[in-house]
This record gives sequence, C-alpha cells and structure tokens, in this order.
Amino acid sequence: MAKPDHSIDPRILESAKKEFQERGFAGASLKTICAHAGITTGALYKRYAGKEELFCALVEPAVRDMLAVMRERKLFNPAEATDETLIHAWEMGMDEMMWWFDFLHERRESFVLLLTASAGTRYANFQHDWVENMTEATEVWYQEGFRRGLFQRELSRKELHIILTAFWSTVYEPFIHDMNYEEIKEHCEICCGLFNWYGALLLRP
Repeated sequence: MAKPDHSIDPRILESAKKEFQERGFAGASLKTICAHAGITTGALYKRYAGKEELFCALVEPAVRDMLAVMRERKLFNPAEATDETLIHAWEMGMDEMMWWFDFLHERRESFVLLLTASAGTRYANFQHDWVENMTEATEVWYQEGFRRGLFQRELSRKELHIILTAFWSTVYEPFIHDMNYEEIKEHCEICCGLFNWYGALLLRP
C-alpha cells in the first residue's frame, strides 16, 4: 500500500495562511490556495474536508494552547488560597501582564488569523467566548476575596464581564494592529497602569 504523501502539507498550509490573511475566511478561495500551493483541489480534499477545516488547522494550535492555560488555572481552588494569594491574583505588574503577551506572540500568526479572519467559522465568536470563560474563572476568585472582606467593592457578574472585555481588548489590539515586540512591551507597561484592579476592587487597607 502506498504511503500518503505528506510533503505537500506545509505548502497547503502556507498558501492557505496567506489567502486567509489577505481575504479572510469568507473571501478566501480554495482554488487560489491550491494554485499557489501547486496542487489539485482533489489533493486538498484528501487532506481537508473543506475550507473551514483548513482554516481551523491553522488557528487551532493557538486555541488549544489558550484553553489549556485556562483549564490549568481553573484547577486552583480559591477557597484553599491564603489571603495573600487571593490579593496577589489581582496584581498588574509587568511580569504578570507580559506573560500573556509573550505567550500570544509565540503563537502570533495563528492568533491573528483567529482574531481577524474567523468570521463565518466556528470560531467567529471566539473573542466573546474567551471573555465569558475568563469571567467565569475570575468571578470565583473575586467572590472568595469579597467573602473574606479583602475587597470592599461589590461587583456584579455583568460588571466584571464588561471590565474583562475592555482588559482583553487591550491584549488583542496590539496583534490586530501589527505592533512589533518592542511596541508590545511599551503597550504592556501602559496597560499595567491603566488596569488598577486594587483600586477598582477597593482593596481593604
């Protein structure tokens, strides 16, 4: 039995990436992708069921890694945390914030496609869904801190969702606007000053 030829897979993905970057998912053409990859449409369909599956092959590494981080962080039970840990969880220092920018920078091409070209795919609402998941994960930490009297301001889930939407927008936008790494570091410093969680939560003196 002949072994499947995987040598053309990188060409397909590279051609697809450029086409989706330039035209988005809706405007991308499988015919153009195949032509630039130097393959037939039949060869592509042997590997991918269609345009959406091809798009997902490009963005799912970033999605998978982001969701893995979220799952790992959800393993921590705030009820078992010390007061110091609960307070530190809201710290907005460069180390904490830059961790996310570095993480996403390492997955930059997949992440930018996800943000800018996913309309019409199963990931069209990824940004909203991510914030909703982060709201759920963050709320339990906030509620535990509020229950212990560490925070004096009571926030509704709706308010927390709105704040986190603004927060994550400041994370997404540098990639959407093609900032280089040095620009992102400068932007990170601004974000650390902009999002003063201790002031927003009225941390107990």
